[in-house]
Amino acid sequence: MIENNNDAFSTRKQCRLLEVNRATHYYVSQGANQSDALLMNEIKEIWLRRCFYGYRRITKELQAIGHDANRKRVLRLMQNMGLQALYPKPKTSLKNQEYKIHPYALKDLAIEHSNQAWQVDITYLHHQGGFMYLVALIDVHSRYVVSWELSNTVDTDFCLSALKEGLKIAVPEVVNSDQGCQFTSHDWVSALINADIKVSMTGKGRCHDNIYIERFWRAIKYEEIYLNDYDTVNELKSAIDTYIEFYNNKRWHQSLGYKTPAEVYYNSQKEPMHMMDNASALPTSTQAQQQLVIKNKGSENSLN
Repeated sequence: MIENNNDAFSTRKQCRLLEVNRATHYYVSQGANQSDALLMNEIKEIWLRRCFYGYRRITKELQAIGHDANRKRVLRLMQNMGLQALYPKPKTSLKNQEYKIHPYALKDLAIEHSNQAWQVDITYLHHQGGFMYLVALIDVHSRYVVSWELSNTVDTDFCLSALKEGLKIAVPEVVNSDQGCQFTSHDWVSALINADIKVSMTGKGRCHDNIYIERFWRAIKYEEIYLNDYDTVNELKSAIDTYIEFYNNKRWHQSLGYKTPAEVYYNSQKEPMHMMDNASALPTSTQAQQQLVIKNKGSENSLN
């Protein structure tokens, strides 16, 4: 242990005898100062809102709001906090040149009932041990998440597992995907054709063709994943399960007339709804939720 006020041995001599770098000693003895602590809080706030930002963009964001911060300092603090930009290492939508690309079948199609069309996609999720991959199938008419699967490898098998679970609930007329190798593979396409399901694929660079599954990814990430830390895969899986249960059964959707996906999915409303209608709708407000609860309570009382 190095003593800064030792009369017999100077700090320099103690560091030399113990083979300790003096800069390291002074850094450890001073600890994180108040300025660093405040800046770390700001960095965490920015990262929670823009988790895809690396230290360079976070530095610019800090400077824009008046902080005197440079890249080296921000990088050091982010490393101390264990923060880094989230981005997929392996791409989740690599095209397989060997397989046939099927045309997009949902263009100008009026989606009038549940199970008329499903969308499927893969995203990546971060946890303390690295990355996991989540695949989900969502019903276009109701936004109901029919099935999902989590895997540490981005292969076709876990997509087929999710499809198998979904087909236990219902058989859609069409399943739309991107042109990733999982969805252009012989195994995936055969599974759909054997179940008498039409195969549909989005055009290259046309992410809006799969708008509803993309909006679900945004919802689960910003409302659950980015707000919490998961030490194990089991913790992550449990959180996904809990969130999807909430999303399907309790989360009001403005684009569904302030109904839940489960309510619309199982009631299978017949009003025509075109693909891009209400695509930019935001989650319902608190006031609207309260009004719907009051309305439901009033209906229950009238029945009693």
